[in-house]
Amino acid sequence: MKLLSTLASVLLGLAFITFGANFFLNFIPMPADPSPADAPHKLFMAAMFPTGYLAFVKVLEVLGGLLVALPKTRNIGLLVLGPIIVNILAFHIFLTKGAGLTDPPILVICGLSAFLLLSERKAWFGLVK
Repeated sequence: MKLLSTLASVLLGLAFITFGANFFLNFIPMPADPSPADAPHKLFMAAMFPTGYLAFVKVLEVLGGLLVALPKTRNIGLLVLGPIIVNILAFHIFLTKGAGLTDPPILVICGLSAFLLLSERKAWFGLVK
């Protein structure tokens, strides 16, 4: 179980480091979005880009990815990444009306984070007691 937790945390950390760093380095090309310019998800992103809010979130993604990949800081990394994962899900549920919710990266990120939360549940129960 310890090996699976380590593998899951490294994969989750790598995913967030990669997608967070892609914002700054642009090494994964973004596919063209055929939706109209006034679509809710496009308006949302149009507000996040120029304000610097998205850059702040991407820095937190890289930081959370680094923290979750290291065994001693795994729970702190999950604490940083938790709200980001919830917002990713909320973005796809509410703004894109479910489109992209079953894309492999989202399913992998949700599955790995759920597995890590379950495997570290004893440490998390201390927060709610």
